[in-house]
Amino acid sequence: MPFAVGTATTKQDLAVAQAEAPQLAKVKWWADPGMRVLYFYAAILCVCSATTGYDGSMLNTSQAMDDWQDYFGKPKGSKLGILNSIYQIGSIASFPFAPFMADHFGRKIPIAVGCLIMILGAFISAFTNGFGMYLGGRFLVGFGNSLAQLSCPVLLTEICHPQHRAIVSAIYNCLWNLGATLCAFIGLGTININSNWSWRSITLIQAVPSLIQITFIYWIPESPRWLMAHERHEEALDILAKYHANGDANNATVQFEYTEIKETIALEYQAQKSGSYLDFLRTRGNRYRLMLLVSLGIISQYSGNALISNYSNIIYEGAGIKDQAQKTGLNAGENMLKLFVAIGCSMGIDRFGRRPLFLTATVGMLLFFLAWTIVAARFEAGGEVEISVSNSQVTRKMEVVTYLTVGFPTL
Repeated sequence: MPFAVGTATTKQDLAVAQAEAPQLAKVKWWADPGMRVLYFYAAILCVCSATTGYDGSMLNTSQAMDDWQDYFGKPKGSKLGILNSIYQIGSIASFPFAPFMADHFGRKIPIAVGCLIMILGAFISAFTNGFGMYLGGRFLVGFGNSLAQLSCPVLLTEICHPQHRAIVSAIYNCLWNLGATLCAFIGLGTININSNWSWRSITLIQAVPSLIQITFIYWIPESPRWLMAHERHEEALDILAKYHANGDANNATVQFEYTEIKETIALEYQAQKSGSYLDFLRTRGNRYRLMLLVSLGIISQYSGNALISNYSNIIYEGAGIKDQAQKTGLNAGENMLKLFVAIGCSMGIDRFGRRPLFLTATVGMLLFFLAWTIVAARFEAGGEVEISVSNSQVTRKMEVVTYLTVGFPTL
């Protein structure tokens, strides 16, 4: 039984790792001056995740507005498709530049450049004079977001205290839902503006998170790991000491982190000289890990999240909901639900484990997607709006969203 062997090996490795791990002092970040400053900077980095969430909700919210639909001629088919996908196209276009900039210029430079590009894109989209200009602004926002989104979580994990790294990383992903919720509720208010500024305003506000990050990026510490990889060891040690031990470079935790980073970089350097991507295929264990990586990536992107994130307006209209206030309100409620579920599950990772949450999410999504399909088919067969069936469609959609949030965004 291969799974039994894998489980035994994992438990044995875990026991060895726990036995060899140093007993470092527990810290309370709120009682430590250096860490209070550090986690303020961490909160600024987390804004990047909220920025992505804001955009993920913005187009959905805009599509629910009558003024937006009238201005762009009620786009559908390929026109709506390119409008929904241009953000991702922009993200893909920045892929060759993002890792190069992060490795050669530090983590902060791509964040700053990405924020500036997103601000430009938000202004172009907000003050658009037609479909093409709006599309170009969306492309720039996607391009800039990818630059910042690559480096923000990396820098976040590299500057956080090891005791808090796991929970901060989980919270970072959850804040996507905070940005989405804010956008949905702002849109719920701006639908009362009887002009194109009902949607232009939420588009312009998209620049605010990037303005916050660009304001504070200068003071955020650079990654100690990046500094050490570029032979700037003293600067790295100073940062670790300042924020993890209030300036005490001889602190046990600081010395452990410094040594661990140094040894890891040396091992990676050796691996780069002798390793290749073919190593993924050389052993059974590596092939299994590669399969997990690829399958998780595919499953997370083909789990219905694009349908729910980009085409909610069509889903609601298909369920007989035509009023913009109702559609915008449902978007706001859905995003708030995702926010609470994501934060709750992230707090329970250490208690329940990632695997049970993944399985719960996947099984729940399967069951409620089936139920949603049945209800939608019944609605279409009826030929006219039945309130009970319409409400049931919305309920099934909320249930799918809940189980999606239990697993993939959080983990």
